[in-house]
Amino acid sequence: MSKTEPVIVIKDLCKAFGSNVVLDHFDLTLYKGENLVVLGKSGSGKSVLIKCIIGLLRPDSGIIEVFGQNVPDLTYAELDQMRAKVGFLFQSNALYDSMTVRENLEFPLRRHWLHVAQKEVDDLIHEVLESVGLAHTIDMMPAELSGGMRKRIALARTLILKPAIILYDEPTTGLDPITGMEIIELIRNIQHKYKTSSLVISHDIKLVERAAERIAMLIDGKCYATGTFAELRASRDPKVGAFFD
Repeated sequence: MSKTEPVIVIKDLCKAFGSNVVLDHFDLTLYKGENLVVLGKSGSGKSVLIKCIIGLLRPDSGIIEVFGQNVPDLTYAELDQMRAKVGFLFQSNALYDSMTVRENLEFPLRRHWLHVAQKEVDDLIHEVLESVGLAHTIDMMPAELSGGMRKRIALARTLILKPAIILYDEPTTGLDPITGMEIIELIRNIQHKYKTSSLVISHDIKLVERAAERIAMLIDGKCYATGTFAELRASRDPKVGAFFD
């Protein structure tokens, strides 16, 4: 597993909403097989960053290369193909309330691959549900699941297309500490099992400590500092140190 092959390269990324500059010439590289956490305070622009990467928001300027393709230049069809390789775990989970767990997991398969045999669909659904420890929920409705279980099902739905990259939007927000730790361990286990490259945005310092191989700090719209948890915690820069107090 190479940690020198870039799968996402961001250069000089800028995004503002009126006079509010959110990303200010932001630079970042995610390498193949890496768990990279973007750490920043609430409202610092982390969610804007991840939405720009997936093409849900258009940047004002800059480059966002995913597998060598500049996302802002992609047509809708090309963007759709790219998204099939990049899983996105929404902060809200974005499950369909009117669908069972099975139907929620089938949805991306039907959307991207129109001619998948039912046995293959069933096998994939059982595989990803086993991966998140929730095989018994297959015929349940989202309303019957706890918050942590819904997060796991959303992650299973992300996994079903076997993405090379997974983007996690604040995966522990709204969860109790124990459930949050379970999700952190699940992120680590999935990276190891599926050999995914993971970009996690978070302000949860426990997640950062346990899940990050490398950290990028988003401060004042810029990639202010990068390093391991130990390296950044030892920093004497007060802006960096504020996250570890």
